[in-house]
Amino acid sequence: MEKEDWQKKGAGHRQRLKDKFQQQGIEAFSDSEVLELLLILGTPRKDCKVQARALLKHFGSLANVLEASSDALQKIKGVGPNNSFAIHFLHAVARRYLKHRLQEKQYLHSSKQVAEYLIHSMRDLQHEAFTAIFLDAGHAIIDTQVMARGTVSSNTIYPRELVKQALQYNAAAMVVAHNHPSGNLEPSPQDLHLTRTLYLACSFMNITLLDHLIIGHSERTYSFADHGRMASIGKECSRMLDL
Repeated sequence: MEKEDWQKKGAGHRQRLKDKFQQQGIEAFSDSEVLELLLILGTPRKDCKVQARALLKHFGSLANVLEASSDALQKIKGVGPNNSFAIHFLHAVARRYLKHRLQEKQYLHSSKQVAEYLIHSMRDLQHEAFTAIFLDAGHAIIDTQVMARGTVSSNTIYPRELVKQALQYNAAAMVVAHNHPSGNLEPSPQDLHLTRTLYLACSFMNITLLDHLIIGHSERTYSFADHGRMASIGKECSRMLDL
């Protein structure tokens, strides 16, 4: 096949992908096609089907590809700086969209959207991260902030900094979350100790800690509140404050 004919065929394939998205939406795309279109945004005159399939095979899932570092992505033959930029930029845009969609929403009526944001931003991290969601007196979401990265414990999460940030937002309540890269959702003794410490610190400033969420793999989460542990911790802290 002559070069000109190959270019025409490739251009037609790229246009068909774009038309497919315009007409049927993302639901009609396989993960390979999603990646192919992303790679095309980085190199619009290049056929990226082989690279898309290679990325999925190497990293195992679309989510893993989106979370991979630029260096790791570029180890795949045919994936260059422009391709990795396109992938990372789209992932960052999606994260910002999910975050901004939460603002001013009532937390108790938007728990599904909160979970979507946390899952998207935390589930595939190779390190632990600790996120706080700040709420007003009506439990409307003010903002979310990543407060720490690395090993999450009472030694790395400073209640003073968390409360300070809450006061800057004039927050009346909070939800905190961290991920377990291992995928195990069961709270560790350190998780329980951290939750008690944060609950007590917030109580001194009349800020309510509503929940502590643990983010695992895929769509799995663990809620301290749903499992009755926030209520138990609240009672323990109340007894301590009464002493």
